This record gives sequence, C-alpha cells and structure tokens, in this order.
Amino acid sequence: MDESFFATFTVPLIAGAAAGTTSDAVLFPMDTIKTRFQSSKGFLRAGGFHRMYAGILPTVLGSAPSGATFFCTYELTKTLIGQFLPNVHAPFMHMLGATAGEIVSDIARVPFELVKQRLQANCHLKASFVVRNILATEGLRGLFRGYFSTVTRDIPFSFIQYPLWEHLKSLWAARQGGPTEPWQGAVCGSVAGCTAAVITTPLDVAKTRIMLADAKGVEVTSSLPQLIVTIGRNEGITSLFSGIVPRMIWIGIGGFTFLGTYDFVKHHLLAFEISRYP
Repeated sequence: MDESFFATFTVPLIAGAAAGTTSDAVLFPMDTIKTRFQSSKGFLRAGGFHRMYAGILPTVLGSAPSGATFFCTYELTKTLIGQFLPNVHAPFMHMLGATAGEIVSDIARVPFELVKQRLQANCHLKASFVVRNILATEGLRGLFRGYFSTVTRDIPFSFIQYPLWEHLKSLWAARQGGPTEPWQGAVCGSVAGCTAAVITTPLDVAKTRIMLADAKGVEVTSSLPQLIVTIGRNEGITSLFSGIVPRMIWIGIGGFTFLGTYDFVKHHLLAFEISRYP
C-alpha cells in the first residue's frame, strides 16, 4: 500500500471511526441530559433521568461513518493545502480542514442525530416509529432537517476546537522536546473542547430546538440566528445556555476520549505500518 495513501486516508478512516464510536457510546447519558435540558418541554417532561440510553442505537450506527468521514476530509484537506498553498499558516489550515470535515461528515451524522434526539426527548418512542413518522410526514428530506443548523453550529465549534487542539499539542511538544503522546493529545482535546463548548452553546440550543420541533413548527422555518434571537427575547438569555454544564462535561470528556482515541489509534497504526516496511 502506498505510504502517503495509508497515512492520509486509511489511518484517519480507521482511527476516526474508532474515535467516533468510542466517545459517543461512552458519553451518551451526558448527551441525553444535555438534550433534555435544551428541549422546549423542559428537562423533566422530556424524560428527566429516565431511560438515559434512549437513542443509543442510531448514535452507534452513525458514529463510525461520521468520525471516519470527518478525519479523512480533515487530514486530506490539510495535505492538499500544504501541497498547493504552502504559505498558509497552520491555524488557518486547521480551520479549513475542520470546516471541510464538518460539511462532509454532517451528511452522515444528521439523520442519526435527528432520530437520536427525538428518542432522547421522547423516551417512550421506538427508533423504527420515529423514522417511519419522519418519512411519512416529511419524506426523505425530513431525515436531513437540521443539516444546515448543525453545520452552522459545528463549523464555529471546529474553528475553535481543532486549531486550539493542534496549537496546545505543539506547545506541549516544544516544551518537552518531542512529539506528544496520545494521552497528552487527549488532555489538549479536553481543554479545546470545553472552550469551544462554552462559546457555541447558543448555537447548539437552537439546533436542538429545530431538530425536536414539529414539521410545521416555527423553528423549522427560522434560521439559526433568528431562532437564537427569538429564544433570547421570549425565554431570556439564560435559555440560550440551557444544558451548558452537561454540555461542557460531555464535550470536555468527549474531547479527551474522541481526540485521545484518534491519536492513540493513529499512533499505533502508523507504528505498525513502519514495522512492516522499515
């Protein structure tokens, strides 16, 4: 196998799939709490602490393709920018790579995310019923409701998280005089994730409202900025930060797990390839 192809495509494909599945499965209960806090019904009416794993199946099914497509696109974009635009500074390279990664991976993520959040906020429903209901009332297009709001949320988040993650790893590597270990990358990922989580919570609240709304709800026809203004005006600024504590904990641990797993699997895959072809 060509070494550059292995490093640019195969490694991020496998490592990204492992990272996505691991972090989403481990942290699912915290995600459920966050979603129920952000629901317009309120935490208790949306399910409270009952059936914390409602929606785990679509999450697990969507995690691997989402993580794999993100990191394949992220690494490929960075490689292409490095080849054709060598003067681009590293933070901008990471921002562009993360943007491309989110746009592509959200195509795989959104249908599963939509079903998952419906189940989290309506824990008595079954996944098959939710899917059939969406297809019957909105058609196939309904499974992608919230795609643009998800991208609108994820791009600013990634603009903060990934350049910060890469920068923190660079600082740590320079301080110790050698490449960071996977656990160090995981710590950097946690710090970067928490920082991005705080700043982008209003976007996440609005995205959740869009995904949970009825097909004819006003949220569906509102843009993300319009919905943020509406929520702030009608419910108060604090509503825009609903679920911020579980979101910070979830993404902080998630950043540690997701990016740590990615670095761990990537490190061992590259080491294995080098051992095969010294």
